Amino acid sequence: MKIRRILATAVAVAVTTPAALLSVTPAFADAAPTAQTQAKPTLEELEKAAAEAQTAYDKALAAKTAAYQVVEDAMSDTAPLTVAAEAARKAADEAGAAKTAADQAVTDAKAALDALPETATEEERTAAEAAVTGAEATAATAADAKTAADTKAEEAADAADDARVAALRAYSLAEKDLTDALDAKTAADDALAEAREEANENQDCVAEPGLTSVLTGVPNSITAGTITALSLRVSNGTDKAMDDVAAYAFTHATDTSGLKETDRLLRLQWSTASSPKWHTIGGDHLINGIGPLKAGAHADIKLRLTIDASAPAGNGAAFVSADYTNENGSCGGNPDIAMYDFGVAKAAKPKPGKTDGTDPGKTGTTGTGATGTGTPGGSGPSAQGTASSNPVTTGGSLASTGSSSTTPQLALASGAAVALGAAAMFTARRRRTGTRV
Repeated sequence: MKIRRILATAVAVAVTTPAALLSVTPAFADAAPTAQTQAKPTLEELEKAAAEAQTAYDKALAAKTAAYQVVEDAMSDTAPLTVAAEAARKAADEAGAAKTAADQAVTDAKAALDALPETATEEERTAAEAAVTGAEATAATAADAKTAADTKAEEAADAADDARVAALRAYSLAEKDLTDALDAKTAADDALAEAREEANENQDCVAEPGLTSVLTGVPNSITAGTITALSLRVSNGTDKAMDDVAAYAFTHATDTSGLKETDRLLRLQWSTASSPKWHTIGGDHLINGIGPLKAGAHADIKLRLTIDASAPAGNGAAFVSADYTNENGSCGGNPDIAMYDFGVAKAAKPKPGKTDGTDPGKTGTTGTGATGTGTPGGSGPSAQGTASSNPVTTGGSLASTGSSSTTPQLALASGAAVALGAAAMFTARRRRTGTRV
């Protein structure tokens, strides 16, 4: 969903976008594309096309099934043309046998005529000659009958073969038609699915103040080379269930001048009861260990902030937010990005010849996460991280910067940009394709 990508980049935009852009933001809202593009089919048109493609596919499948049955029938020994061809073949065989017998009768009659003795009477010789003539006539008739039977058998066999070939060709065409229908159906289904996904992505997301993100355990100051335990609670304070909730967290730091950013020296990680391994929060700023939240429910996430020992003294802030998406495509999130500021103290250099036996990168934990008490590397943490929290509203104004003396330079460097990022995020959330906010 676009809501996720927007929220994932909103904080990054907030700390990298110059405050001067605040003056030109309305131009983006009023901008309209000048290029003329061909109108895309509507969702209803794609649904109709998908339904028609499904109907065509069903018909093609039925046609292929019927064609296969024709092939089965044509190949069967009981097929009418096959039966007729078999009968014609038997008749031809019988005609051939009759001709063979008739030819033998001619041979026998001629042999009898040739075997008449010199003393044979005229009547005997006439009878023998008549027998030869009769046998030859019968043989000629048998030969004609065999020729006709052979022709009929060949034609019947060709008819049966032609029927089989025609059935196979029809089946092949039906198979191709089914393949084409399936391709068309797949294309129509894919186009419809893409349009539905796009419709879900481009639908309005709503501001939901009831979805809150509260970070606790943020001290007033964190010493470089230490690890600070924090706790993030995301609460669904509404009367409706949220199918998929995601949290986002980001840290930003500068030196004391506020001009040199030191983000690369900060590392933020998260862990939950269901996913106890520590996960480093990447460039998308996403914490995906929440999932669904029922109305009134909350989820607790452990965070730990590691500041490299080489980090200079300066100012820092942690930003948290949350959004939700539902299976029906609705979405939303809290309109505020909460900001929690803290100072960064330079790591103390150990005196020569002395060591405290600790590893700044692994010990010296500041804060306890849930309560924010006890900070070897920090100084004077707020009990629940609220004294230094500064929710940034989409209206472009910042809340009180708190009591930290290091806050003003950070606020000058990024506070206005944070407001811009939040406003841009919710402008994009509420924009549909081809419309204006």
